[in-house]
Amino acid sequence: MTPSSTPSTTAILRRELHDGWAVRAVAGPVATEVSGRSFPATVPGSVHTDLLAAGAIPDPYLDDNEALLQWIGQCDWEYRTTFDWVPDGRTDRHELVFDGLDTVATVVLNGAEVARTANMHRTYRFDVADRLRQGANELVVTFASPVRYADAQSLALGYRPQVNHHPFNAIRKMACSFGWDWGIDTASSGIWRPVRLESWRTARLASVRPVSTVSAGPDDSAVGATGHLDVHVALDRATTEAEVVVTVAVGAPGDATTVSVTVPAGASDVVVPVDVADVDLWWPRGYGAQPLYEVTVEVRPEGGIVLDRWTGRVGFRTVRLDTLPDEQGTSFTFVVNDQPVWVKGANWIPDDAFPHRVTRDRYAARIAQAEAANVNLLRVWGGGIYEADDFYDLCDERGVLTWQDFLFACAAYSEDDPLRSEVEAEARDNVTRLMVHPSLVLWNGSNENVWGVRVWGFERRLQGRSWGLGYYEDLLPSVVGELDPGRPYTPSSPWSGDLPIDMGLDPNSPDHGSMHSWELWNREDYPHYRDDVPRFMAEFGWQGPPAWSTLTRAIHDDPLTPESPGMLVHQKAMSGNDKLTDGLVAHLPLPDDMGDWHWAMSLNQANAVQLAVEHLRSWAPRNMGSVVWQLNDCWPVTSWAAVDGDGHAKPLLHALAHAHADRLVTVQPRDGGLAVVVVNDTAEPWRGDVVVQRLTFDGVEADATKVAVDVAARGTATVPVPEAVATPGDERAELLVATLGEQRGLWFFAEARDSALEAPRLRAQAVGDGDGWRVTVTADNLVRDVALLADIVDPSLEATDALVTLLPGETVTFDVRVRDAGFVPGAALPRTASRGRTAVAIDPSELTGPRVLRSANDLVARWVR
Repeated sequence: MTPSSTPSTTAILRRELHDGWAVRAVAGPVATEVSGRSFPATVPGSVHTDLLAAGAIPDPYLDDNEALLQWIGQCDWEYRTTFDWVPDGRTDRHELVFDGLDTVATVVLNGAEVARTANMHRTYRFDVADRLRQGANELVVTFASPVRYADAQSLALGYRPQVNHHPFNAIRKMACSFGWDWGIDTASSGIWRPVRLESWRTARLASVRPVSTVSAGPDDSAVGATGHLDVHVALDRATTEAEVVVTVAVGAPGDATTVSVTVPAGASDVVVPVDVADVDLWWPRGYGAQPLYEVTVEVRPEGGIVLDRWTGRVGFRTVRLDTLPDEQGTSFTFVVNDQPVWVKGANWIPDDAFPHRVTRDRYAARIAQAEAANVNLLRVWGGGIYEADDFYDLCDERGVLTWQDFLFACAAYSEDDPLRSEVEAEARDNVTRLMVHPSLVLWNGSNENVWGVRVWGFERRLQGRSWGLGYYEDLLPSVVGELDPGRPYTPSSPWSGDLPIDMGLDPNSPDHGSMHSWELWNREDYPHYRDDVPRFMAEFGWQGPPAWSTLTRAIHDDPLTPESPGMLVHQKAMSGNDKLTDGLVAHLPLPDDMGDWHWAMSLNQANAVQLAVEHLRSWAPRNMGSVVWQLNDCWPVTSWAAVDGDGHAKPLLHALAHAHADRLVTVQPRDGGLAVVVVNDTAEPWRGDVVVQRLTFDGVEADATKVAVDVAARGTATVPVPEAVATPGDERAELLVATLGEQRGLWFFAEARDSALEAPRLRAQAVGDGDGWRVTVTADNLVRDVALLADIVDPSLEATDALVTLLPGETVTFDVRVRDAGFVPGAALPRTASRGRTAVAIDPSELTGPRVLRSANDLVARWVR
């Protein structure tokens, strides 16, 4: 966390320098309408968003404006402001602090150069006492073109292979700002995080690192456990002669455990030990509560005023990553408080191509959507950023585990200076900032880089140059070991559990460590997810379009087709549309209508990923987790995301909620037949009778069996289905239904396109309920994957569930609510949040129209065979 203070109670003065900025282009292929002009600038912000706010450029997210605006990343930009400063007479150190400069910057104060920087992911602090003037001061930050700098550095450092059309691996900038197979190419510049002037005297807190451990209570139980903090404090001193006192308080004011330590003259580092009795343990969501303990650190002269103060929160818990070899290979299991956790994860990318626009409310909305999908871990991917404190704070509060990649992705990286020095400084900055968070359970050195060198031809192209191995095996684990001892570290993902890395071992083996699975999307088909049982699946996914309202807001092609110009701009994957089609036609017919195409691709994405997750869960404990690619998007695009760039839940999000349910009944192939697998991810046993029925599509029972099960807490049970029950008389018109209590799993013997599905006969009614609408749907025939695409009626609307298969005579009720920043699919919107927003002017019957109330039957019945 960034040290915080209250000027009235501490000697340090912090003044934000966010006002009065202007931006102008100073070099490069500047567009005529921008050349010679200066525009108001927002700090924190970026060039693109400043020009957009001024009306100087069109929205880069719309149509093909991305191509029109490529000149921005090829230009140099100057940010300029003035501020008044008067010496206060009490402080004698004055520092200019930048929490984030994007990226290649020259900082000038009152005409004198202060510094040159080249790393978006670092913080910077510069002594400017000799450069400040009483009265008006001029601050200028000039950013060199990131595109031209990266190009030049790729030669200066020596060519290293990577997967983009820009050498993103030659610059310490958010890699996906140069575009990705789901991302827009913006390559912006700007002061993207806060900037301030700090004035202080005697000493200040340079860094605070609370390292927490837990001692078990009596009988090795969590009850009566003692929490221990070693609070590592580093001081900056204006004078080394002064003796100061560092005080640490843990707990709520008035009930805190407090320890003070005197730091003698000449010393700048101290460790303050604090024991907290009878702590409540912090748990992942679904495993227990998330108690957080306030920590306050102050420094002062003996008996004097507080010079500086840091505040944060800690959670007491243990975490380890079990990667021990066993008879099946090498495990990959997160263990929190000695409890193995089956990871229901999703990969996280920057939520906006201009990440300064992501507010705490936006983080909260996205994390709430992850929770609605029963996600318990978010992996912060290595081609993005180290997210803002708000992200990790919210994950701490909600019990959502975080896995943080260091920012190396899909490329080889030079290990020579100046890059190596930047990497170390960046790692130290961010490990120090983030290590306090109990939700953080893994540091990971890189994304796919070891795999890339092994199988993507990188090694041949490197011609003996360094490629990052020294970072992943030496530098990064050393930094983690020094600054965040006890937190697990892995060198890459995928990873086969060997360190030092054995380049002769397949880094993506299903039997060892973590695995990424992309052959299915790229070349095969999603039922083949069942061919492998990895120990941990860290990346896999299937593409689908954004919500209809997002698609039609961003793309204005006439006619709009799957391959119209704007659609292709908003499809970044290589041969993406071909892969969408290839992955669809074995399961559903390819529609000719654009609305049907959109629904078919959305449904197929959801079905593919749900199949994969249920398969993986059915193999616990050999497999101990899946992390789907990906939770979110950074702009409106066809992608693997479950939440699109406008924040709309795609059908995939609801499929994940079903597949991640704490109690799951799923039908899986086993040993040449079928079996019902009962998965119990709760702390209580699950007992009852599993009823397995083979039904005709008319709902008539053809055969059945019943088996009693007693599934242990956090356990699974596999129940073979008798051959007579598992063998259909007509595979086109029969299905298996396995039920335990209120949970059921379905198995269709034929793909939807090859089945006897009829046109849906649904009776539906929408009734307002004060917070939105309740839409009740009753099926008179078998209807697969019923969904209500409410955003088609109004972009502000969203249904709380989707993809419900109805047997003849069954009914489901969908709640339709107005989305807002705190919207949680699956729960009613609080009245306080929805006040004034439920009066969306719609005819309720629109919610039951054929464009909105969809099913798989729609697609099959309309298909002329």
